[in-house]
Amino acid sequence: MGIFDKLFGGGKKKGSKLIAETRGEHMPDLNIPVDEKFTIHFKKNGGKFLYCDSFSEVLQSLKSIVSENAWENSPFFVLNPALEEKFSKEKILFTDRKKESAVFFTTCEHLIAQNGSILVSSNQLKENKLSELPDNLIVFATTSQLVGSIGEGLKKIKKKYGQQIPANITTIKHFQATDSNTDDFLTYGSSSKNLYLLLLEDL
Repeated sequence: MGIFDKLFGGGKKKGSKLIAETRGEHMPDLNIPVDEKFTIHFKKNGGKFLYCDSFSEVLQSLKSIVSENAWENSPFFVLNPALEEKFSKEKILFTDRKKESAVFFTTCEHLIAQNGSILVSSNQLKENKLSELPDNLIVFATTSQLVGSIGEGLKKIKKKYGQQIPANITTIKHFQATDSNTDDFLTYGSSSKNLYLLLLEDL
């Protein structure tokens, strides 16, 4: 059973999910698993979440996203050659010119349960600012990238890369524009993004 099965299939987790979603914004965090906490906050931020327990499901979900948005003839802006290679057999157009694309297809460093954000770095963005990227983002990630907090994510990055810590580390948090996040200084000038998360179970 995948770690997300109980989340959507009932049981005790369903009850805690309901409690968490009805609590006030400034109430203390409940002591719930990171996978569940991330899902609650991510969806609250306006993100679109697609959980997949196999790579074939990832491909099917990606095809559905493309079809839903009529992106068949819109090339995906990709900065990660390995990611492009992984999806090269699919009928997806790729480009390294962001002005030619309405969609940025990327990986991430970590998924932050604390606030439902996506932690990225220069490994994904290169020298680009979030505000310079297309308004539509598709993020491919795995369940092993889930962490409890930004601090935990930064520690894992330091441990993984050692002295070669990537630059341009930031979080993508707002996935739809609201009055409350329009002037949020924590986004460092980034605009809200229409974000799809393809999450592959790898634990």
